[in-house]
Amino acid sequence: MSGARIVAHSAIEIRTGISMRRIGAMVLRHWYLLTSSWPRTLELVYWPAMQLVTWGFSQAYISQNSSFFTQAGGTFIGAVILWDILFRGQLGFSMSFLEEMWSRNLGNLLMSPLKVSEFLISLMVMSIIRLSIGVIPMTLLAIWFFGFNFYGLGLALVAFFCNLIFTSWSVGMISSGLVARNGLGAEGLAWTLMFVLLPLACVYYPVSVLPHWLQLVAWVFPPTYVFEGMRALLIDHQFRADLMLQALAINAVLLVVSALAFLALLSSARKQGSLIQSGE
Repeated sequence: MSGARIVAHSAIEIRTGISMRRIGAMVLRHWYLLTSSWPRTLELVYWPAMQLVTWGFSQAYISQNSSFFTQAGGTFIGAVILWDILFRGQLGFSMSFLEEMWSRNLGNLLMSPLKVSEFLISLMVMSIIRLSIGVIPMTLLAIWFFGFNFYGLGLALVAFFCNLIFTSWSVGMISSGLVARNGLGAEGLAWTLMFVLLPLACVYYPVSVLPHWLQLVAWVFPPTYVFEGMRALLIDHQFRADLMLQALAINAVLLVVSALAFLALLSSARKQGSLIQSGE
């Protein structure tokens, strides 16, 4: 079985030039970093759980005093979970990148046989691993405390997740590229850049609440389509496939633009020597 796996990996490397072994080595490196420190692992569970409990009880209170929220039960909790997928997906990507910056190891990696594409793929894999550690307990708490079964969204959940994780990777590539180019003095971007999308993605309210000119801006961002689709599913019991396809199309463009931006920033960092002098 191991021989067949090696042959399959070799075939992939020949066809694409991407080595699964190098990607696996990078994922394993970050997995060891993550599991070697229990506070790091605990933090992945703690913040999503606290956010869920806070907003969950807020919705429980509002639903007792508003017929709309009684009808739209779960919209707040669903929005909290989906926002956490978006934010934690980007943070998981950026944190793994920052680990290399903090250890001053990025320059060494880029001088090794590891390709930039393989490095990015390993960061994407670690993003999903970190996200799973935080979000799965969060969804179980939602069932336990509030009777909200996130997995009951069915196939719509796959569309929501894919679109949000694609956006998170795009933002992660941009923020990581800026940190590589400008040094650790710019690491705050890894924590704050996603919050620029929070009011425009209409996480907790419909797009119609925004002024008309700002609605046009909001529809530029893929998460807006996801959160509108979530509300349509929970309130009107209608899956809006059209919204998901539009979000996917925008995400495809965004991923390409973000990857090109990351490569350009990395190239600039190499020329400026930022990868070696990666301090404040």
